[in-house]
Amino acid sequence: MLDQRIQGLYGITPNNNLNIALIERIFNEHKVNILQYRHKTNNDKLKLEEAKQLLELCLQHNTLFIVNDDINLCEKVGADGVHLGQNDISINTAREQLGEKAIIGVSCYNQLQLAVKAEEMGANYVAFGALFSSITKPTASGCPLSIIKTAKEKIQLPIVGIGGITFENQRLAFQAGCDAVAMLNGLFS
Repeated sequence: MLDQRIQGLYGITPNNNLNIALIERIFNEHKVNILQYRHKTNNDKLKLEEAKQLLELCLQHNTLFIVNDDINLCEKVGADGVHLGQNDISINTAREQLGEKAIIGVSCYNQLQLAVKAEEMGANYVAFGALFSSITKPTASGCPLSIIKTAKEKIQLPIVGIGGITFENQRLAFQAGCDAVAMLNGLFS
């Protein structure tokens, strides 16, 4: 199962035009197990082109490729899965469109009940955060590490920690029970 590969370093692309050379360099320096493509632009042609380039890179490095929010783009490029926030489409809709093999990750912020519900609905992993203060989302609600510890006891799904994670503080997230740590600025800046 692909979701058994939800562990270790989970990179998230910066929200700007793709710098494939930078991402390639990161891949060569670090073992990135999962890469999420996150580009909030309305230019669908650009997103498709960027996603294709990233998928190619991920295939070369045996890295799971996840698309943020966009199940149509996920399906078009043949990504491994999609990551959904609370205001995106439902897990059921994503599953119907993408099929049983697709990885579906869900943001649970700092709410344990969202993780329990996501597991019941058939998600493959859940993400909690912000674990630390985040440059990307400075207004994000904090998620105490104790929530990760509790979630680890209540659900069987892999847990991804997100928000302000760096190579310096990732150990704290793993110790709390995270299976993977998502990095954006910690990895790309």
